[in-house]
Amino acid sequence: MNWEKLDQQLTELVKKRNLLHQMDYSDESYDDLEEELHDLEDDFNEAYESVLEPQLEKIYAKLKSDTDILLPTAYLANHYKEMLPDASGVVTYEVSGSEGVPIESDQLGKVDMRIVLVPNPARFVLLVNGHQLKELWKSR
Repeated sequence: MNWEKLDQQLTELVKKRNLLHQMDYSDESYDDLEEELHDLEDDFNEAYESVLEPQLEKIYAKLKSDTDILLPTAYLANHYKEMLPDASGVVTYEVSGSEGVPIESDQLGKVDMRIVLVPNPARFVLLVNGHQLKELWKSR
């Protein structure tokens, strides 16, 4: 598996989502960017669903959740906070708030629990009540 390529494509999706998040619906380029984003999401799902779905199955089993597993791009946030680049120039991202896919689990009781896909490195993180709690899976 080429994790670097996955991260590149995932980062491109995140950048486009951040751009779209900053735009107003009335912006003349909004529809074009949204269409481009949907095409990139379709390509990402086609390329990585078979890799990421088994990881999601393990995560859901570990969390003892019977919530349906969705396509990988469903786990993308609408907005990511860009962090400073590391020594090699790679930018990482953080997510907070009501982003990602809500799941139910008996492990943590009645809390707002969500799973989000984050790049660099590609990873699924658990948000509890809007705060990043822990990494559930990491690509490398």
